[in-house]
Amino acid sequence: MADQVAAMCDQLVKAVNVIMDAETSQIYRLEALKFCEEFKETSSLCVPCGLQLADKAQPAVVRHFGLQILEHIIKFRWNDMQQQEKVHLKESAMQLLSNGTHSILDEESHIKDALSRIVVEMIKREWPQHWPDMLKEMETLTSQGEAQTELVMLILLRLAEDVITFQTLPTQRRRDIQQTLTQNMESIFTFMMGILQINVEDYCKLVSGVLISFIAHCRVAVATLNTLAGYIDWVSLVYITSRNCHLLEILCLLLSEPELQLEAAECLLIAMSRKGKLEERKPFMLLFDDVAIQYILSAAQAVEVVERRYIFLKRLCQVLCALGGQLCSLVGSDVEAEVPANLSKYMEALLAFTTHSSQFLKSSTMATWGALFRHEALSKDAVVVEMAVKFLRASMTNLVKAGFPSRDNNPSCKYSRVDFDSDEDFNSFFNSFRAQQGEVLRSACRIVPLEAFRIGAEWLQYQITSPIDTGDTASKTAEGLCSLLSPSVVQWDAMTVFMECMVSQIIKSVDEEKLPIDQSMELLQGVLNYDTKDPLILSCVLTNVSALFPLAIHRPRFLPQVLIKLFKAVTFEIDHEPKAPWTRAVKNVRRHACSSIIKICRDYPQYMLVMPCFEMFYNHVKELFSSGVTLTHMEKCALMEALVLISNQFKDYEKQKAFVDELMASVVAEWTSNEIRHVLWNPDTFLSFIGADKVVTEQSEDADAAAINRGRLSFCLYAILAVVKRAHWPADLEEAKAGGFVVGYTPAGAPMYRNPCTPQCAYNMMLQKFNMARLSETFSRAHEIMDSEKKVVLGLSHHLLDIYDSPVCKTMIERMQGFFCTLYDNCYQILGSAGVSMQQDFYNIDKLAEGIAGSAFVSLDHVVRLFLRQLVLSCPQEYYESLLCPLLGPLFGYMLQVRISILPHEEEELVCQESQVTQEMLEEQVVRLLTREYCLPLTYMFILMHFMQSASPAQPTEELTELGKCLLKHEVDLKRITYHSEESTVDATNCHRTASLVCWTLLRQVVGGNLLTEAVTWFFTSVLRGLQVHGQHEVCSSTLSQLAMLIYENLRPRYMELRGVMTQIPNINLEALDQYDHRLMDPSAQKFGEKKRKDQFRKLIAGTVGKALCQQFRKEVHIRNLPSLFKKPKPDKDIVNSEPLGLAALFSPENDAL
Repeated sequence: MADQVAAMCDQLVKAVNVIMDAETSQIYRLEALKFCEEFKETSSLCVPCGLQLADKAQPAVVRHFGLQILEHIIKFRWNDMQQQEKVHLKESAMQLLSNGTHSILDEESHIKDALSRIVVEMIKREWPQHWPDMLKEMETLTSQGEAQTELVMLILLRLAEDVITFQTLPTQRRRDIQQTLTQNMESIFTFMMGILQINVEDYCKLVSGVLISFIAHCRVAVATLNTLAGYIDWVSLVYITSRNCHLLEILCLLLSEPELQLEAAECLLIAMSRKGKLEERKPFMLLFDDVAIQYILSAAQAVEVVERRYIFLKRLCQVLCALGGQLCSLVGSDVEAEVPANLSKYMEALLAFTTHSSQFLKSSTMATWGALFRHEALSKDAVVVEMAVKFLRASMTNLVKAGFPSRDNNPSCKYSRVDFDSDEDFNSFFNSFRAQQGEVLRSACRIVPLEAFRIGAEWLQYQITSPIDTGDTASKTAEGLCSLLSPSVVQWDAMTVFMECMVSQIIKSVDEEKLPIDQSMELLQGVLNYDTKDPLILSCVLTNVSALFPLAIHRPRFLPQVLIKLFKAVTFEIDHEPKAPWTRAVKNVRRHACSSIIKICRDYPQYMLVMPCFEMFYNHVKELFSSGVTLTHMEKCALMEALVLISNQFKDYEKQKAFVDELMASVVAEWTSNEIRHVLWNPDTFLSFIGADKVVTEQSEDADAAAINRGRLSFCLYAILAVVKRAHWPADLEEAKAGGFVVGYTPAGAPMYRNPCTPQCAYNMMLQKFNMARLSETFSRAHEIMDSEKKVVLGLSHHLLDIYDSPVCKTMIERMQGFFCTLYDNCYQILGSAGVSMQQDFYNIDKLAEGIAGSAFVSLDHVVRLFLRQLVLSCPQEYYESLLCPLLGPLFGYMLQVRISILPHEEEELVCQESQVTQEMLEEQVVRLLTREYCLPLTYMFILMHFMQSASPAQPTEELTELGKCLLKHEVDLKRITYHSEESTVDATNCHRTASLVCWTLLRQVVGGNLLTEAVTWFFTSVLRGLQVHGQHEVCSSTLSQLAMLIYENLRPRYMELRGVMTQIPNINLEALDQYDHRLMDPSAQKFGEKKRKDQFRKLIAGTVGKALCQQFRKEVHIRNLPSLFKKPKPDKDIVNSEPLGLAALFSPENDAL
């Protein structure tokens, strides 16, 4: 036997060396690996060989393999071992713990980890029933030295992780071990605290003594702290707060020890993050004492940008934030916790992290500041009010975008190089960080609104008077202009964010008579007088104008000046080559000005209607349109849109209609001309008109003519869309009646309105399906997704400086793609808005459903996103049968056919080229997004939403909407509707939404009827296939399993074919299936509750539930349950037939006492 073991060990050592040798060929390595795996699976010499290989005289690689053999035996062959073999293996493992390792400093960490895994695997199978003295044996081991103590800590930590955190055991075993741990927790905690204290004391004594002993005690202390972290997360809070928070006190002390501070901070963070009863958490307030706060502050100082120290600083910041969370929970609650006396010291510590150079640390404090500023009691405390002012001052620095890892112009840069891989990563982070800051800023401004205004005013005035500094990253397109990273731009940008947040809050928080109107007008005058030719700074100036406008309405004389400033920006250009293409920054300024005008006219139309504003506005627009000033079609339509918004304040139908007629006269003349009509009704003529059937170059005259034609069409569509979206009747019914907008009432009593834009919007249906073959070679890719949209779909970002600084030079194909994209976009937006705006005038159009179905299904994405949802939500009930039913039936079929046509085929060859892989990813992501857009209106169509409160989201019910009932009455194909919930999409979100909300609600309506056998089996099979695709996601698995059970239980009694489907599930237990069917179909059979039925059904269909790729080839570990220690025995005594209880006497008629 010994010779066999020695010979086999020699072979195994050679195999391990072959595997680990970098020079070994792949063939030899695979053969050696196969030999080792076969040995672990089949050999009867595993235990003796494993023990011999694990001897500490062997090399570390061989020892590790020997321990792996022992772990494999325990995990996969333990149930087949004899009792004496188990005892022998357990004693051998304990012997390895005792004297089978080198000293704590010499032993390899992976050897310690492997040895602890072996012991934990035995504990999971035998403790406490068959190994009751395990904890005592572990405690005894710690007396043998530091190495054994560290191993015991590793064992206790891994046990807690497997049982509590990862829950890798069967339920009963997990419950037995967890309850035993809980019962012994007091002794376990006392044991760990004792180990920690002894080693920390020895560590402190030896700081300047023997280096080896110093490091050994440090290692044990670190291991103990890590183990404590694994228990603090779930043990009763009593153990954490006992002895006046003794544990937390020790952890605070350890924050000053460089070698232990990170692990101590981890423990503190876990403890401070605990939830639970408020009265149990009240002792945490002791950490607001001067001593604890002082330890935290002193530990935070003088931390260099070294990875471990920086990680510690992050943890310390999180500890402070978690402490703030406890403060907000306890103060003002039923436990009557008082505001700490030294709250100011805590707030100063938090502010120190908020003003740290690291952007990550700054962002980590935002949630805590927000909680403090929103807290009902704390926000009124004088300390918090004072700190709100300091926070606002700190925001002046924090809002500045600085610290790019590629640069070295700010103290934040060195920290960013640790936190971020690239400038793009930093930019993405900072955008979300700034959004967080904005929320907190608004909360702070509500506390100290006037002080916030004073700070913002000072900052704005400083920026206005400061010279422009382009820095070392000036614009590449024009001399003297800034780039996005220029010092002046980042300062203006930060100040603008502050002003937007501040002004919006002081208007809400301060009474009108106390508003600083005069000071605001001084600021506004300074902004209006500020003149710059830099587009990036001008954009910030326009934002400040918009931010201050709500205050300007109290001084109407400033309104014309505001309009002049905005109109000047609408025609903004840089003074250089007149024919050079605009940069994106210039285009953004012009769009920004247009948007600001629209926003003002939307939010304050009553002030714009007052003379002389309206007259000046209208005349200026006419002058711009008639002059030679270069305006894009979008800019012209934006100004028209603003005028329509103002006209809504006429509140007179005839007057507004006359105004809209005048405004749209040229558009209507163009759109209804014979030339355009002929172009729109003939697809071939249309392609020729826009130049898509010609081979052209950038210099050809045909290209210019076609561009003009495309511009004519685009302008008309932009103008129609602007009028349809913005023209509206008064919101007040009485004003609408007086103005002549009400033309009648619906059968339900709702008023019917007429819209002044209706006569202008009788446009031609131009959504024709073009013959792709007619596209010329130049424009053959005109219907493909634009490159910019591809980047958005795939989540790719532009380089930060390239976005604004480069001229917008588009190729012919890009311009044609953009035209088709905006063409579809505008047409579908018009269709989607027409029902809302024109109501019965739109829904009463003759053959509307046929017209839309025949033309609007050209571009599927636009149909769903821009048209379908608005149509479903806005269509009155009386038009369901005439419009929605004829339209949605074909749409469902169209969606089904499109989804089937774009599903990947299993037979396709593997694609290896990068471009093809990118295209495949793009198509898959587009399908995901499209299907999500489709599923949302599908839910609105069929599922009745219950609105509980105005602030709460609508909750779905199991009831059908009126539209859903109408669609089912017209026998819309359920197969088309429910297709998207099963295997048709790889998107788990879509699957869960439709399976949980839509499918059964619809199927329940028809299960009582006579369904085709093929339809029933198709529904059931589709759900099972959905489980195969999405079963790896717990939410989807649960939802689809529930849906499958509902279908089976409701239809199985009438359709025997469902049993045939079930029998095809791999590894199904046919006997269990028979029992399930018997209980389902036999009225006299014992019925189980819903929970037990669900469990049984999930076991039946387990073979069809898909697994993640990483789980598919894992060997199953089987841990047997042991006799439960905590199961209460049932009473042997029959209570009814034993001693009399007096119930008969109580209700006896002879009992006169009642």
